[in-house]
Amino acid sequence: MRRVRNVKVLATLGPASSSEEMIRTLFEAGADAFRLNMSHGSHDDVRAMYERIRKVEEELGRPICILVDLQGPKLRTAPRSASISNAIPEMRAGRRCHTARSSRRSSPARHCCSTTEKFASR
Repeated sequence: MRRVRNVKVLATLGPASSSEEMIRTLFEAGADAFRLNMSHGSHDDVRAMYERIRKVEEELGRPICILVDLQGPKLRTAPRSASISNAIPEMRAGRRCHTARSSRRSSPARHCCSTTEKFASR
């Protein structure tokens, strides 16, 4: 039977809530969709949660929505090996800040970004 309501309930699955029993309990309690966070756990972990959701869906005979939250780019503003005191430029409210691909021209207003994905579209 289809739920008739204007609000959808989204449940995020994690280590404490990813068992088949818990997924079934959450769905029966009113969860309409389950969120799988790709930032945590391996692809195999997420695949296993996906398969558990689909198994519960088959057992209950009702469709269950799955939302996959993809990981975005991680921006680093200093080389990993640099010391904290020397690597982080001083930033103040109202000052302009520029992100560069190279640390050769670093200054308090210009810092290096080690993620090249951000610049690939330019």
